[in-house]
Amino acid sequence: MDMLTTVLMAEWLSKPIWMWLSFLGVVVLLLVLDLGVLHKKTREIEVRESLILSVGYISIGLLFGAWVWWYLGSTSGMQYLTGFAVEKTLAMDNVFVIAMIFSYLAIPRLYQHRVLFWGILGVIILRAIMIGIGAPIVENFSWVLYIFASFLILTGVKMLWMKDDKPNMAENPVLKFMKKHFRVTEKLHGEKFFVREKDTKTGKMVRVMTPLFLALVLIEIADVIFAVDSVPAIFLITTDPFIVYTSNIFAILGLRALYFALAAMVHRFEYLKYALSLLLIFIGSKVFIAWGLGWEKFPPLWSLGITVGILASGIIFSLWKTRADVTPTSKA
Repeated sequence: MDMLTTVLMAEWLSKPIWMWLSFLGVVVLLLVLDLGVLHKKTREIEVRESLILSVGYISIGLLFGAWVWWYLGSTSGMQYLTGFAVEKTLAMDNVFVIAMIFSYLAIPRLYQHRVLFWGILGVIILRAIMIGIGAPIVENFSWVLYIFASFLILTGVKMLWMKDDKPNMAENPVLKFMKKHFRVTEKLHGEKFFVREKDTKTGKMVRVMTPLFLALVLIEIADVIFAVDSVPAIFLITTDPFIVYTSNIFAILGLRALYFALAAMVHRFEYLKYALSLLLIFIGSKVFIAWGLGWEKFPPLWSLGITVGILASGIIFSLWKTRADVTPTSKA
């Protein structure tokens, strides 16, 4: 028993192992509950159910934030909530890309949940790798934060001026590569990622990818691209690996549930990109502001307040500007 206690209390990435195991336990429980209980049978997820699930995931994320505030202190609590809000909002932008992928590959709503479930599982692993690599780099080379900050500012400025042209999925290099180098069937086979079909040239049965697997690959790669913005952003809020990873994952876990509601009203968030761009500029600027004023760090309470203010203003403005547009322009 004493040995077990010693192991659990041992620190890993600045926090006791029991804290990491507790967090992972909650995540696994949520995934099992989702796939094994709530969505054991293949069915469409309606907007109402999507909203209810989203509220549940957000509530769990906020409750974890309240525990962080209580156990690790107000500074860590505010950093977690700021990171959670930033990642949640940046993830909303990812929803629009996912909707385009599903639309182009003609994936019906009936099978979208399965793709998103395994997509989120991949994201949890990929973010762990990225943050695991990034944390020691930031800890040992603090000047890297100024590179992150400059990158976010440039990205935010670019987003303000770039056109809203939708990417041409037919010219997507990953999609073209997979169709050229792997066996791919154009037909859906229920929820299967791979099936066996007869090769027209050899007459033999071969293993082929379905459009469902293509969608999964494209969604995973899209997340890696979005992580290039979100991971540096959270490191500029805090360099604590535990806060960085937990706020990231709790925000992403609810993305799958939120997708089905947001995809049905993508047209209502047409102006959200301006809030996202301002948010990236603000997060990047904090490092230089603190340095210029001789502060050790930008005040966490100010950071949380300004972040929430920017996001709330962007969402409200977008909904107000599109209030007359009651007919969805696209369906997922």
